[in-house]
Amino acid sequence: MSLAIAPIRTAAVRTAPSLPDAPARPVSIAPRAAETITTPVQSAAPAAARTGAPRVRAVPEGTEARGFVLYVGIDEAKALEDGTTLHRIVEALRALTAEVAPSAETYAAVALAPEGAGGRDVDVVRLALQDPAALAKQREGQGTRDDADRHPNGVIIDISRKRVLLDGEAAGLTYKEFELLQYLVLREGRTIDRHELIESLWDADDEAPSERTIDVHVRRLRSKLAHYQDIVRTVRGIGYRFDRHADVSIRQASTPSPDLY
Repeated sequence: MSLAIAPIRTAAVRTAPSLPDAPARPVSIAPRAAETITTPVQSAAPAAARTGAPRVRAVPEGTEARGFVLYVGIDEAKALEDGTTLHRIVEALRALTAEVAPSAETYAAVALAPEGAGGRDVDVVRLALQDPAALAKQREGQGTRDDADRHPNGVIIDISRKRVLLDGEAAGLTYKEFELLQYLVLREGRTIDRHELIESLWDADDEAPSERTIDVHVRRLRSKLAHYQDIVRTVRGIGYRFDRHADVSIRQASTPSPDLY
């Protein structure tokens, strides 16, 4: 059985660490993040069948129900307004499950979304936890946008698909060039020094490039951005910065880039 509770704040799905006083498999709710709580539960499907209990609706022949997921959308501010906390909600649901079905096992996970993501809390939670129906609906909605993407004007930086379109044409960035641009985009308006770029974009096992090499990567990136190259600014003596322009559109899934989270 799965149980999910999630508030909303920063986009990646993450399993929370353990809660202090939780039973069996404790879960902790990050104090500053929106969370979704997921709980796998074992269900006695064979026993139900033997007693003649009705099958769960919409379960195809040849399969058996092993549990369920309950998506709960609420952020920390709303929980406080209701006189509770995310932690208390999770514990109450765990206690109820133990009371109704003592043999059930539960597991809680936290769903995070970017601050100010907008939309209904429960919809954000479903997307963050990769609910198939929610993902299918999102793909349908993106279909019309994809058609519009073929010949748009301006820059589209699609972080979820790892691509950059310039006036509808792919910019053809290398993996490292995209990683570099993405790093700057996710820290919009902040000047990033060369040392931070080296530490963040090159693994410890790799041969670390020199600061001059970073300049070469940035130069190549800017040349591929063509007449939009000024979105990547050079701050003399410090490093580089991404500046948003009116003709730049940034697309990101509900789950944030692992680069940042």
